[in-house]
Amino acid sequence: MKRKIIHIDMDAFYASIEQNDDRTLKGKPIVVGGSPKGRGVVCTCSYEARKYGIHSAMSCREAYKRCPYAIFIRPRFDRYKEISSIIRNIFHKYTDIVEPLSLDEAFLDVTNNKLDIEDHVIIAKMIKDEIKLRTGLTASAGVSYNKFIAKIASDYRKPDGMTVITEENSQEFLDRLPVKKFFGVGRVTERVLKNHGIDTGYDLRMTPLDELEKIFGNRGYELYNLSRGVDNRPVEAERTRKSIGSETTLDNNMYIDDVETIGILDELCEDVTLRMKKESKAAKTVTLKVKFSNFRTITRSMSLDKYIYENEKIRFCIGELINNIEDTSDSIRLFGVSVSNLIDVEDIEEEITLFDYIK
Repeated sequence: MKRKIIHIDMDAFYASIEQNDDRTLKGKPIVVGGSPKGRGVVCTCSYEARKYGIHSAMSCREAYKRCPYAIFIRPRFDRYKEISSIIRNIFHKYTDIVEPLSLDEAFLDVTNNKLDIEDHVIIAKMIKDEIKLRTGLTASAGVSYNKFIAKIASDYRKPDGMTVITEENSQEFLDRLPVKKFFGVGRVTERVLKNHGIDTGYDLRMTPLDELEKIFGNRGYELYNLSRGVDNRPVEAERTRKSIGSETTLDNNMYIDDVETIGILDELCEDVTLRMKKESKAAKTVTLKVKFSNFRTITRSMSLDKYIYENEKIRFCIGELINNIEDTSDSIRLFGVSVSNLIDVEDIEEEITLFDYIK
């Protein structure tokens, strides 16, 4: 049986809640994060602020430079969690196969749903309408036959959009898609793909499997399938994320002491940090993965006393780990950075640490 998958993604979730709770903020550029003069980052911002080029994970100082008239608001995670709980209860009216990705998005498998509604497009519309009725907020929905395409579809007509992609029209849609939109393609992987002349889904689909595997190893097979709309991952009910990571296979082998190594590790740490912020996660363990030219692979981990989520702290840990690799005589073909022992940021007991992060 073909799956019927819906991806729901709330529109500018934190900022929309702030505007909904305080009507005087409606239509104004809102930045949820730290102080405009501090070292914090943007958690999210309203669509009015995005017109100025402001986006999540940008420094608040840069956001202020781009829009001095923006209203900066400290995040209220308890409130966001409260609204998120209402939205998840709506999901469970239709199916218990719900996989939350963060407070503001989730996958739903409605193949066999509680209301016996055959058309999952109708279910997506009902969910959007009920979210609007009960919270005053808008959501965007992607409707398709697998998780990968449903997630892409939810982002296609934001805000308050709904995009339906069937198996019959999926290939045409994927061929036009920029490679950065593909699952697992961060800044580092995007750059590698573009260096090989792969800019779109069509370019990716036209690249032979053996070439993709030569560049990316096992991930090459995954990209080969995704470019053809193949994604067999099930929706995992109440999925618990165990780690967040990013890795890249190098265009040319390099040594640990090479200058280029610094830039590669900087980008990997930044990619991991952005994913942590997207999912509102903090971590206690940082891991470095190194694969050498002879395919020998080693990992080095560092566990900390306190949870961290800042790029500079993750980068410091990676620096310590790479300095403790004993044998550096072989060249390297792959670097990976990951974090584990995760916790939701709003559940951290050391509240002062959280506000140090956003101030």
